[in-house]
Amino acid sequence: MRRVASELCACLAAIAGARGRLLPWAPVFLGLGIGLYFTCHREPGTPLVAAFAVIALCFLALTAFGREDMRPLAWVGLLIAGGFLLAIARAHMVAAPVLPFRYYGPVEGRIIDIDRSFSDQPRLMLDQVTLDDVRPEETPLRVRVALHGDQNGFEPQPGMIVRVTASLSPPDGPVEPGGFDFQRLAWFSSLGAVGYTRRPAETLRPAPDDWRLAAFRMRMWLSVAMQTRMQGQAGAFAAALMTGDRSNVTAQTNADLRASNLSHMISISGLHMGLLSGFVFALCRYGMALVPPLALRIHSKKVAAVVALIATTFYMILAGPDVAVRRSYIQVVVMLMAVLVDRRALSLRSVALAALICLLLEPESLVEPGFQMSFGATSALIVGFDHWQKVQHLVPALIRPAVVTVLSSLIAGTATAPIAAAHFNRIAEYGLIANLLAVPVCGMIVMPAGVMAAILAPFGLAQPALWALEKGAALILQIASVVAGLKGAVVTVPAPPDLFLPLFGLAGAVFLLGSGWVLRSASAAALALSLGLWTEAQRPVLLISGDGTLAGLMTPKGRALSKEKGGGFIAQSWLENDGDAALQADAFARAAFQGPKGSVAASFGDRKVWVFAGKGSAARAAPACKEGALVILSEDWGSADGKGCLILDRRALRRTGALALYGQTGNYVFVSAREWAGKRLWNYRPRRKPPPTSDPVQAGAMKG
Repeated sequence: MRRVASELCACLAAIAGARGRLLPWAPVFLGLGIGLYFTCHREPGTPLVAAFAVIALCFLALTAFGREDMRPLAWVGLLIAGGFLLAIARAHMVAAPVLPFRYYGPVEGRIIDIDRSFSDQPRLMLDQVTLDDVRPEETPLRVRVALHGDQNGFEPQPGMIVRVTASLSPPDGPVEPGGFDFQRLAWFSSLGAVGYTRRPAETLRPAPDDWRLAAFRMRMWLSVAMQTRMQGQAGAFAAALMTGDRSNVTAQTNADLRASNLSHMISISGLHMGLLSGFVFALCRYGMALVPPLALRIHSKKVAAVVALIATTFYMILAGPDVAVRRSYIQVVVMLMAVLVDRRALSLRSVALAALICLLLEPESLVEPGFQMSFGATSALIVGFDHWQKVQHLVPALIRPAVVTVLSSLIAGTATAPIAAAHFNRIAEYGLIANLLAVPVCGMIVMPAGVMAAILAPFGLAQPALWALEKGAALILQIASVVAGLKGAVVTVPAPPDLFLPLFGLAGAVFLLGSGWVLRSASAAALALSLGLWTEAQRPVLLISGDGTLAGLMTPKGRALSKEKGGGFIAQSWLENDGDAALQADAFARAAFQGPKGSVAASFGDRKVWVFAGKGSAARAAPACKEGALVILSEDWGSADGKGCLILDRRALRRTGALALYGQTGNYVFVSAREWAGKRLWNYRPRRKPPPTSDPVQAGAMKG
């Protein structure tokens, strides 16, 4: 015992002596606390919050008054407890009304954003919302409405007050247990309802002069100005790169970019911020160097950093309040501030500081793919190039730029590929090739041309720069299209277990930040374990949508769907989570479900599954309800006797959400999306009309 105590004291002393190098670990421990909040099955109650507050205060006292060798451990405890409390505070701070029922009728509001929907339709984000016969305390702060059908020439403008006749509903939960939780995303965006309209929108009042929408108006004005001078998708893509307006980028363009692993280019991210700030920095610094009397009298490096900081700030304001934009801006600001105080611009300390700021401002970003991929790639690049500097003298100087380009894409791609695959269920086989071809075009043509166009536009001389910008954008899209069209360009993978991302992220952080072969070997083993867990992931035998209109049964050929059209987002999500690249129509053609439209049946084991959708589905379902049958219908069953069959009607599914059936023949287990997600702020809310207390769905074993 004495020897163990002695070694422990020595370990604590070593940690205390290295505390100046422990800053990169701070976001890791803060993230552990934030992650703990998001893994809770129920919203933490007052006793638990109070307990964590007391723990945080105790650790805070230890950091100030405790022994020197204990202070690093006290900081660890403080960061974890503080992260948990920070996430709770943030979740309550963004609380906003959520529409408690389905609504059809007039919707009035002010346009604060314009983008495109999953079905490639224009989509409006509205605030200052007014709904007929809806109490103010139930009226969402923001709603999102997709514009379907002919809009009779309606052209949305920033700040315009509009009225639409729309169908609205609360944000939906996961399309399957453990799936992507749109309700959580909507909660932290103050989005209280989503829907669509098939009627033309009506302009009530033109956009007023509101300084709060000045950046949005400027963004859309610049986007329109660029797209009138550039043709087709090249213009839309260039406008998205330079202004953040993606409303005219089509679904096909997005699909090509995803399949070629170039989708990061359509979203303003660290790449764009870095390229823009780097070009402005170099332009300013080398421009001053051309004037020797000026260069000898001022610190050109710091002046260039200030100018780049101003340009990057303007770019961030123009691009809008997107999370990825703010995160990228923070990273670049930290880098430029490091230049101003004579520190290394790119180091793990600067990345850690940027991550801390991001997590303090928006703790929910921890569970978003953008945060994970951005900081994962940046950290891996810094560590990788620290090693590269030790061996670069072995590489001929003539080919070093090419080697650096390949290494950059290889390191960043390796670090982010598992994260992207876990979130999006796909691996772009030729993503490295596409990035090696497209990123230099973006860095040497597109971003410089965009900056020069902005500088020359006030003098009416921007057209040559816009021409170069259009050609560069068209070349990137051509690369994306060619790579996406290659055979085997996309490899689909099934959804990993929930434990994968936390384990992979923590192990990856330890691998990058740790020192010593023991720590790195342990983290490498944990990385291998996380990947091994992925191979053991099981997919449900049967999936049932939350509205009862769609079912998917696993077959030897893949999941077969109960209908050819409708519920496209749900169908695509199920197939992607299976690691299946089939389209909905192809999955329907697997013909497990037979029968006329709206009344189809399939068999698994000795059971019969019926899916009745559409008007009159309850009446059509009655003859099918026999002993041992599973009946799914999109209407309420009513009070009739089920005669031994298991009935999943609209009322039951409203309470359970989407359902998944796991197991083997003779022993199946139902898992509901609502039960899986638990009772959280974003998914637990009272309804105006409480649901019945009886529930025909029994969560548990369904014996065969």
